[in-house]
Amino acid sequence: MHIYHVYILASASGVRYTGVTGDLECRVIHHRQKLLEGFTKKYDVNRLVYFEPFGQIKNAIRREKQIKTWRPEKKLALIQTQNPQMRDLSLNFHR
Repeated sequence: MHIYHVYILASASGVRYTGVTGDLECRVIHHRQKLLEGFTKKYDVNRLVYFEPFGQIKNAIRREKQIKTWRPEKKLALIQTQNPQMRDLSLNFHR
């Protein structure tokens, strides 16, 4: 069974980005190395602060869209349920 992830990245200044992927480790590496054009590259958003696994892509996309509609305070509260210190969770990846 393939696992998909909804994830939230943050910058040092607090800018956040929410996305969905089928390969979380690879996607975070791409953001960190600035291989993806757009918002995350422009605002240096590259620390993984939250992620949620899903067994079906449609559920992951639905959750991503839901989170993207939330106010910043609600997104921060979600992040803090898993990661109160806002650490970079990708530092635990082993590739």
